[in-house]
Amino acid sequence: MKVFMLGWEFPPFISGGLGTACYGLTKAMDKLGIKVTFCLPTIVEGEYAAAVKLLNTGSESSAASLESGELQNVTFRAINSPLQPYSTPDVYRQRIEETLRQKQTGGASVGTAGRFAGGGDYGRDMHAEVHRYAAAAVELAANEQFDIIHAHDWMTYPAGIAVAAMSGKPLIVHVHSTEFDRSGENVNQMVYDIEFEGMERADKVIAVSYFTRSIIIGRYGISGEKVEVVHNGVEHHGSGSWALTKAGIGKDEKIVLFLGRITMQKGPEYFLSAAKKVLEVMDNVKFVMAGSGDLMHRAVEMAAELGIGHKVLFTGFLHGQDVRKIYAMADLYVMPSV
Repeated sequence: MKVFMLGWEFPPFISGGLGTACYGLTKAMDKLGIKVTFCLPTIVEGEYAAAVKLLNTGSESSAASLESGELQNVTFRAINSPLQPYSTPDVYRQRIEETLRQKQTGGASVGTAGRFAGGGDYGRDMHAEVHRYAAAAVELAANEQFDIIHAHDWMTYPAGIAVAAMSGKPLIVHVHSTEFDRSGENVNQMVYDIEFEGMERADKVIAVSYFTRSIIIGRYGISGEKVEVVHNGVEHHGSGSWALTKAGIGKDEKIVLFLGRITMQKGPEYFLSAAKKVLEVMDNVKFVMAGSGDLMHRAVEMAAELGIGHKVLFTGFLHGQDVRKIYAMADLYVMPSV
């Protein structure tokens, strides 16, 4: 079995749970001897640029391959693209405009269409960029051998549809979250339409929970016959014995942990509201919010407004070993996802 997989992120280029889920799934498939070509959008620069080697393909499509010594049956293919997980059209536009300003200030070669020296035409329109990524994925897939296409979340659905049309191979779309999860009732119609088309045209839809499956069927009108639930796995690393400096935490204080993206669907405001209620009846507790996201600043403000700012610690985004350390030091983990 050979799989052409389309994802948003993969370690070390991760900003949330999607990359971790893709890593666990791909690692398990690798152990089963399944061949995987993993295609993802990334501009390889910044602090993790040295962690994965980017190999030029000699193509003008801005595609490249990533080397990994750990996964023997997995080949990584990167399309130089500014698409990022958990972004929105407005955030995308702001980030592209800021990047263009920085490139111009730094003296890099930037054309009016947003061509950076080193590859890629990046438009300010996220919809156009998603479809540019899809076109590049088709060009890449034309030179690959595979039996099935597996696309993770909405940004990759147009690419999955296009690759399926080109190859005639079956398409699986993997729904980690829906626009209703991310935005409540204030859905972005463009994102909803892409999600609907991806699920409608897929041969099989994977949902990460029965709750997600119910949204797919009820809010998108997708036939339940083709929607299967596959829960994310949990990888056990053994009991923790790390000693972590608990800055600002007394030795007799209990630690309650929130770990995840600080965004609407993860329910950070419920965590803080619950913290307020707990602190009204017991004082020897510290609440740790580990992660980052679009509601990070609002969460800090909310903690201050509730008068519990001195009892809430914000760590920012954590990677691998630090995640295991903070789990080990916590007395209670709370997951208030909505």
